[in-house]
Amino acid sequence: MISDIGYGLNSLAHLALLLLLFTVRKPGVAKHLLVLATAATTLWSTSLITSLFGPISLSWLLSADVLKQLVWLLFLAGCLQSSFNRFSDVLKRPVTLIIVAPALLALLTPYLLAVNPAWSFLVLIVLSLEVLVLLEVVYRQAGREKWAFKPLIIYLGATNLFEFVTYANATMVNQVEIGYIAARGYIYFLLMPLLVISIRRIHHWGIDIFISRDVVLHSSLLLVAGGYLFVMAVVGYAINYLGGNWGATVQIILVVMSFALLATVFLSNAFRTKIKIFITKHFFANQFDYRVEWVKLTQWLTRAGDTSPQVYHAGLTGVLNAIQYESGLLFKVTQNGYECVAEASPVANNGNIHTTLDVLAHYSDKNGWIIDTDAYLVKPFDYEGLNLDREALKKWGYQLFVPFLKDGGLWGFAVLASGDKEKISLNWEVKDYLTAVSEQVGTYMQHHEAAQVVAENAQFAAFNRMSAFVLHDLKNVLAQVDLILANAQQHKHNPEFIDDTFETLEHTKARMEKMLKQLTDKKAVEEGVNSEFLLSDIANDVVENRCMGLSPTPSVHIVRERAVMVDREKVANVLYHLISNAQQATADDGEVDVVITSNSDDNTQLVMIEDNGIGMDNEFVEARLFKPFDTTKGNAGMGIGAYDAKTYIESIGGKLTVQSEPGRGSCFTLYFPIG
Repeated sequence: MISDIGYGLNSLAHLALLLLLFTVRKPGVAKHLLVLATAATTLWSTSLITSLFGPISLSWLLSADVLKQLVWLLFLAGCLQSSFNRFSDVLKRPVTLIIVAPALLALLTPYLLAVNPAWSFLVLIVLSLEVLVLLEVVYRQAGREKWAFKPLIIYLGATNLFEFVTYANATMVNQVEIGYIAARGYIYFLLMPLLVISIRRIHHWGIDIFISRDVVLHSSLLLVAGGYLFVMAVVGYAINYLGGNWGATVQIILVVMSFALLATVFLSNAFRTKIKIFITKHFFANQFDYRVEWVKLTQWLTRAGDTSPQVYHAGLTGVLNAIQYESGLLFKVTQNGYECVAEASPVANNGNIHTTLDVLAHYSDKNGWIIDTDAYLVKPFDYEGLNLDREALKKWGYQLFVPFLKDGGLWGFAVLASGDKEKISLNWEVKDYLTAVSEQVGTYMQHHEAAQVVAENAQFAAFNRMSAFVLHDLKNVLAQVDLILANAQQHKHNPEFIDDTFETLEHTKARMEKMLKQLTDKKAVEEGVNSEFLLSDIANDVVENRCMGLSPTPSVHIVRERAVMVDREKVANVLYHLISNAQQATADDGEVDVVITSNSDDNTQLVMIEDNGIGMDNEFVEARLFKPFDTTKGNAGMGIGAYDAKTYIESIGGKLTVQSEPGRGSCFTLYFPIG
């Protein structure tokens, strides 16, 4: 009778799991194999209930055990490879036939030949060992998913180890011990939750079994009731064992009080609430204490530095810390696409990450969704309209795509990977949590940028005040030039020399008038805007007329060139600033080269300004090089040359990059769009 209870509980538990598997909508080999294995275990356990089918014969017991092992061996054969598309693909593999052959032979042989039970015991020992060996293979090849397979390994490992001990003992004594058979139902029943946990963890199976908190609460209350009845049974057994007996009055009192106490437990709303809170906090994954997490995130962000690289890095690590992940990249959307502004333990990948990011960024820009790329591989229909290269996605190494929004558009995004930590499942609760975190972090980074703009505007305001003094001085110079021109005709001695002087003065006067116009009228339209030029002509003119006063003398090299649409005067100023900076950073016997070439693939004209001067370290390049009014020249410089160059190049759809190493020199590369 006691064995029937164990097998009955096991049958009901596996039947419940079977029904849950039938609710899974996504078809797949993993689901079919699990349904088959769970159904076989349910039938096996039910067939051993003597109250339903009468006494169990030894031949029936052995055949049922072999059939159960056969189905689980077939399931493990399917776990050895994750690329099966159909159930028939598993059966066609030669390895599968080798795995299930011993079980098939053991199942069919008793119907063809007379077999000594001792040989059947030995075969079941071999089948148990085969399952254990396959479990080791599955676990070793699981890689980073070992934590997901671990409950499955424990479930099948423990049950088959018990089967091994059962039949090893039967082989020695030439009979099956009834105690082992009676205990099997309870062992399978108690270990079955491990199977459910593993099914939920292994995402590429695509099986998402959900059990609500209310069901868990009711199950917990039933456990409380069962525990109470168990205590009462132990007390009764102790009294009987000691030779006493329950008095009729005592029995009535205890029974009534017991049911009253039990009813109080079930009907008490406070008790039920406390139990539900306890279960939610301690037995459900992906639960977050928002108050604590919010304080931690705020404290982390306030400890960041003042420079943009430090702020971006703090924002990225803040998101990673919120979900206990290790690796990530932070990208900011620019006019030319996006650029990586922070990284934390980046994942080495073999795929084209930029192609994947383009698709994800475009999709998230429309709806602002957080995307789980691992879930996309299993359930692509959850992300309607998202079309990713599945092979590239398997190689890129990141799991989560988290967008940062601003004014309804995409400001930037982060891609996150768990590293060696446990992966999270992106359910509705985690999505809400990450949405709140991304809004907090995105607002923090955007406020920093706004503060930077305000600070730069304040500096430009100071610059404008200074310009008033410059204008006054320029007007004085212009008055002097006018006076020279007015009196020069009366004092010339050498006509040719004086003519050249007049020409120079007139040119100077024209330049000063133009400068005054630019300072006083910011909307002045200059000639040359939106005109087509060869950059080599502009570079040669800058070198010959504006850079000859410094050493070393720059050299212009033309490799491949096409005309571009630019403002000649502004490009000349940009080249002059960068070339003169290179000259000042290079010894007189050094080299400064201007290399002009084009990149036909990117449809871009390149100008590279190279020197072998003192160079710059990465910290200076990232934090100070393009910061306006930050100069290393003291009063001799304003600190706006590099800033102005970068701003102009980006305004026409190009970009400016820098490679530099202290002691070896620098290379500034200007990218001009063609056409």
